[in-house]
Amino acid sequence: MNPAQFSYPSLNPGYGGYGTVDPEIQQWFNAVDVDKSGKISAKELQSALVNGQSKNFNMPVCELLISMFNKDHTGMISVEEFQHLYKFVNQWLQTFRSFDKDQSGSIEEEEVTQAFQQMGYRFSNEFIKFLIARADKIEKKKVSVDQFILVCIQIQRFTDAFRTRDTEMKGVITVGFEDFLTVALSCSS
Repeated sequence: MNPAQFSYPSLNPGYGGYGTVDPEIQQWFNAVDVDKSGKISAKELQSALVNGQSKNFNMPVCELLISMFNKDHTGMISVEEFQHLYKFVNQWLQTFRSFDKDQSGSIEEEEVTQAFQQMGYRFSNEFIKFLIARADKIEKKKVSVDQFILVCIQIQRFTDAFRTRDTEMKGVITVGFEDFLTVALSCSS
């Protein structure tokens, strides 16, 4: 593969600096902050996020989201951090909904493939099936929005780790065992 032809996609919708908090987000934050601590825990966040199948987001997804936006590493987020998380999740929801053609709250193999292709990834059918099986442990046929967000975040983290090691931009790296373990453990939590 010609390095000039190889490019890495960017999945991270990103978030900027702190500013004023949108009044609607403040109101939603107050409703979610059940213990009125001024911070939201993963459990409180889980009670507020619904995955499109009338189920709350899985706890590992909520914990990951909290860890991504929790700047002081307390395991809880402030209203400002919540505003960034809210925007991040909504950007992913829009992406997900654009592929959920039947509005079922889940996407199947063809839709998952299309989503990753639009993001710049060209995964094999076997890898797409692997991703779906990890996300849908029961039926192994579809991916809910919370699992889609989780998979996308993990793939982005692995892509970033891969990119730093792919100094020649060939799409191939040689990695030592400990480095591999470091990447695997840090990217999947």
